[in-house]
Amino acid sequence: MKKLIIATTNKAKFKEINSLLKPLNIQCFSLSDINWNKEIKEDGNTFLENALKKAKTIAKLYNIPTLSDDSGLVVEAIPDLLGVKSKRFSKEGTDKANNEKLLKLLKNSTNRKAYFISELVLYFPNDTFFNYQGIVKGEIAYDYKGKYGFGYDPLFIIKNTNKRMAELNEEEKNKISHRGIALSKLIEDIKNEVIDI
Repeated sequence: MKKLIIATTNKAKFKEINSLLKPLNIQCFSLSDINWNKEIKEDGNTFLENALKKAKTIAKLYNIPTLSDDSGLVVEAIPDLLGVKSKRFSKEGTDKANNEKLLKLLKNSTNRKAYFISELVLYFPNDTFFNYQGIVKGEIAYDYKGKYGFGYDPLFIIKNTNKRMAELNEEEKNKISHRGIALSKLIEDIKNEVIDI
């Protein structure tokens, strides 16, 4: 079985990616599985820079192809405040604190347009890499809804639906989420043998 490291300690993110790659006969390991406990500083100015840095660092150290995703939320009314800083948006850096801060900042804003973006990098130890992007548009709600997902999912209303990202179960989310879109492009390349893990 082919091996792949997914450069994350986020259990929900790992589960999401692993469930899509499992049918391809790829054995996935998270950073927790390989006992990685150092922080790779996400100091890039773009999602792609951060994803590339994480994937390259791990692939080179372990000599195993590594998949890394850097994703976040971009809100039109406050374009420079989230983005690559989405995870560290609040002082506490927790989902609850991040969501509370976002609701507070948008309290008087009528422009609630937003989008989730994911940059995915598959890095090989020989310095070859592939990258994929996924975007899903929507807007920020005034309250929380839904029991699934993580991050900003309970606040994000998906465009042309009346549904929050957090109202979608894993299978539904994988079909339309920013990460799901980027992963489907990667999976297509693996199936078409453009990429050999």
